[in-house]
Amino acid sequence: MLDIKFLRENPDAVKENIKKKFQDDKLPLVDEVIALDAQLRAAIKEADDLRSNRNKLSKQIGMLMGQAKKDPAKKEEAEKVKAEVGAQAARLKELEGLESELQAKVQKIMMTIPQMIDPSVPIGPDDSANVEVQRFGEPVVPDYEIPYHTQIMESFGGIDLDAAGRVAGNGFYYLMGDIARLHEAVIAYARDFMIGKGFTYCIPPFMIRGNVVTGVMSFAEMDAMMYKIEGEDLYLIGTSEHSMIGKFIDQIVPEADLPQTLTSYSPCFRKEKGAHGIEERGVYRIHQFEKQEMVVICKPEDSMKWYEQMWRFSVELFRSLEIPVRQLECCSGDLADLKVKSCDIEAWSPRQKKYFEVCSCSNLGDAQARRLKIRVRGEDGKLYLAHTLNNTVVAPPRMLIAFLENHLQADGSVTIPEVLRPYMGGTEVLIPKK
Repeated sequence: MLDIKFLRENPDAVKENIKKKFQDDKLPLVDEVIALDAQLRAAIKEADDLRSNRNKLSKQIGMLMGQAKKDPAKKEEAEKVKAEVGAQAARLKELEGLESELQAKVQKIMMTIPQMIDPSVPIGPDDSANVEVQRFGEPVVPDYEIPYHTQIMESFGGIDLDAAGRVAGNGFYYLMGDIARLHEAVIAYARDFMIGKGFTYCIPPFMIRGNVVTGVMSFAEMDAMMYKIEGEDLYLIGTSEHSMIGKFIDQIVPEADLPQTLTSYSPCFRKEKGAHGIEERGVYRIHQFEKQEMVVICKPEDSMKWYEQMWRFSVELFRSLEIPVRQLECCSGDLADLKVKSCDIEAWSPRQKKYFEVCSCSNLGDAQARRLKIRVRGEDGKLYLAHTLNNTVVAPPRMLIAFLENHLQADGSVTIPEVLRPYMGGTEVLIPKK
């Protein structure tokens, strides 16, 4: 969320940013919120003046009542002043109601105006305009067929979508045997990988309150993703980033305690509203999955350095598992409203002969910190807003697809990279049952 003062002083820059994000329908909101903000500030000033005047009049009443003992006329004068205070009290109550109404309107609009994007972000309307930056590892297409990922899993007796459908519906799965073990091995390896990078391991709450939800994401994202607990102010998290950033809500963090570098495990729950292919027999886009995440809270001047470091961690992790990847810079129209800059890490799919998204790294600037009131106290005692960043370490459903396709052998076996073997009991090769 933008600072209203910045918007007030830079309306043309904000409008240009909206155009770059191809959200022209939001252009009128800039002038509307500026007008509402002017009304709000006028109401606040009038109310403050009335309060100040009330204090003066109250002192005057006290003085007059004290003088009334010797001069009865002073009592009549005091009553007139009391009447004036009463009239002003009615106006003050009216202004306080108007303040609340105007603040709510300003807040609602400010929550929908997108964050200012970084100048380096490529301009484009949607993900078709995202830009490949660089590749890591050589993509290989073997001279034998790579089956669909669920067929590979089924050859190990490792997935049951039919049973999951009977129990929970489409978009769920049972993982079993070697595939379930591989899933947990990847999560455990990713956890230790990030701990080795100096991140603190955390298991957060898997539900969060509404004020945290609106603090970490836009209304559009919230509607498309979040499951609400009926009758309670609680939502199932779509990613542990939500509760990890929420951990700092309404907090003042000493500058000496920055950066906060956290890696978290959680299940994730997503409605995937509007998503295509949810009925497909696969685990690419599903309602429930598990994930290892990385989150950084830092000083503003350090956020771009951390952004670069975080996506490179993802590349290093996938390459250690012998999976080719590429970095894809997200264009302006593909950025969620709170994001300043974002890139995807995509893994190579030998079956599809193309890359697909497995990680998303985002710098949100001070947008989440402003909404959640996450402040930093500098060495000089002054307060300023922190910057927040997040990135996927691994989300095993998609990681499993990339892993199985890239390590499948001609005989149907799957090789286990050396770094993962300690988490698989020393197993070097998975042998299919079918």
